[in-house]
Amino acid sequence: MTQQEKSTLEERIVDVLKTVYDPEIPVNIFDLGMIYKIDIRDDATVELDMTFTAPNCPAADFILEDVRTKVESVDGIRAANVNLVFEPAWDQSMMTEEARVELGFD
Repeated sequence: MTQQEKSTLEERIVDVLKTVYDPEIPVNIFDLGMIYKIDIRDDATVELDMTFTAPNCPAADFILEDVRTKVESVDGIRAANVNLVFEPAWDQSMMTEEARVELGFD
């Protein structure tokens, strides 16, 4: 897989990640800064590291499955492995400018 193909796939993955929401927050998980790593391998599998805004998120299982399912729905992706990580700890500085405005932080 070429770097250009990986870049195109990553753009598509980001697009689908922007359709995943925590039911308690009206901003998608990508703009919230909850996605730490998207690694597309040559065999068309994806390793994705993500976190939650709080370690005890009640919707964790739902969100993780939604992420995995949506990433695997991207044409050209064979499988996705979603790793839940808490290092570094999430904080508001990880949000995009749009997310901060939407949530009233700016």
